[in-house]
Amino acid sequence: MELDFERCYRAVDSRDQRFDGWFYTGVTSTGIYCRPSCPAMTPKRQNVRFFPSAAAAQGAGLRACRRCRPDAAPGSPQWDVRADVVGRAMRLIADGVVDRDGVPGLAARLGYTERHLHRMLRAEMGAGPLALARAQRAQTARILIETTGLGMAEIAFAAGFGSVRQFNDTVREVYGTAPSELRATRGSRPAAGGAGTITLRLAYRPPLHAAALLDFLAVRALPGVEQVRDGTYRRWLRLPHGVGEAALTPADGHVAATLRLADMRDLAPAVARCRRLLDLDADPVAIDETLAADAALAPAVAAEPGIRLPRAVDGFEMALRAIIGQQVSVRAARTTLTRLLQATTPTADPDDHEVVATERGVSGQQLHDQREHGRELRRFVSAEEVLRLPDEAFGMPGVRRETIRGLARAVADGELDLDPGGDREEAVRRLTALPGIGAWTAGYVAMRALGDPDAFLPTDLAVRRGATALGLPDDPKTLDAYADRWRPWRSYAVIRLWRAA
Repeated sequence: MELDFERCYRAVDSRDQRFDGWFYTGVTSTGIYCRPSCPAMTPKRQNVRFFPSAAAAQGAGLRACRRCRPDAAPGSPQWDVRADVVGRAMRLIADGVVDRDGVPGLAARLGYTERHLHRMLRAEMGAGPLALARAQRAQTARILIETTGLGMAEIAFAAGFGSVRQFNDTVREVYGTAPSELRATRGSRPAAGGAGTITLRLAYRPPLHAAALLDFLAVRALPGVEQVRDGTYRRWLRLPHGVGEAALTPADGHVAATLRLADMRDLAPAVARCRRLLDLDADPVAIDETLAADAALAPAVAAEPGIRLPRAVDGFEMALRAIIGQQVSVRAARTTLTRLLQATTPTADPDDHEVVATERGVSGQQLHDQREHGRELRRFVSAEEVLRLPDEAFGMPGVRRETIRGLARAVADGELDLDPGGDREEAVRRLTALPGIGAWTAGYVAMRALGDPDAFLPTDLAVRRGATALGLPDDPKTLDAYADRWRPWRSYAVIRLWRAA
């Protein structure tokens, strides 16, 4: 990826935090790399190099700045926008695919040879998939070192390293210090929340309209699976190695995240999915500038800057919600989904803490405390579980029931990929090929499950009502043509039209 030196240097000189994550500043005279908004003195031009990724900077022999912590910057917004192979690869690497399946697994998911994938990533990111995954492992290790009481050997394997020696060497190389010295900066403070609990900050590019984000999630929250209370969103997570819970609280400049994990190897996927859920890697200034260019949307953008696109932590869950939400109100869809979840919840003795706690990765006492405070969360139904349900568990017309089974069968058989790294166009094509799934459902899934920033729902009743409220045409065909001026951010226009309705 070509980086314009003058543009990058101006961003560094002005300490513009909007560019954090877009590129990294390498200072050859000090041997460190920083985020563009680093508060340190602006380096001289002749001592500066710019890199498209932290991995590329590390490959040039530079270590991370201890002051601005560039590895904790928001991710580049282009990986949410781009649907090409490199964009998909970056989303999959963030989700830990290389750590779990290696580069061969990543290449197989993308349908390319390892050599060609390496060549594409080197050209765009300045580093291959192994180096990009290694940079992520280093950041995961740092979080575990500074926020947990785990031993260094446990941290090494939880972060995805093959050996303790590899872990030690990487931490020294990336941060210029030993792992034990990083832990010393935490002092004697115990890990918050007990075993399996990690507290960290998720950075974002301001502005962030937190109230709109939480309102959207609260209206659609499924009892027992997720909850919005006192400015915090909590939900259950299905992760590669087990289960977990996330509590996310928007604050000034960051989202405070408390993660409870059954397996620490799931830290990087949990962080990546929470970031996607809250759309924390977006560039709200660029989005709002495009939408505000339309006089009809300009007042709403000015009144509520930083509206985000709430996405999903589980593609199958979002697709199931979309099908059940066809032609019914949000409240009715919640009721139907709740009944469906109750039909799949195993009946167990409420005092059998050990069985349930093992499934959820928490102790029996922690589970009891959560019940006492009404905070227990349960898992969402899987595709395999849906296929085992009897007809009477669905509580809906037979045609829709069979549509859901068709979706579950396609996901369970691997014919339909709804993960963040999936091919968006192929997923939409396969969705619309299933009986009972039309353009609205496929568009909704593309927007929220696949993270497409440019999906549009011209037939959606609330979108049409919002258009009417703003003086825009409400005829689906006319509105669809009008929405071309909002590209490539039509999904964000949908959120604003829903709010206007």
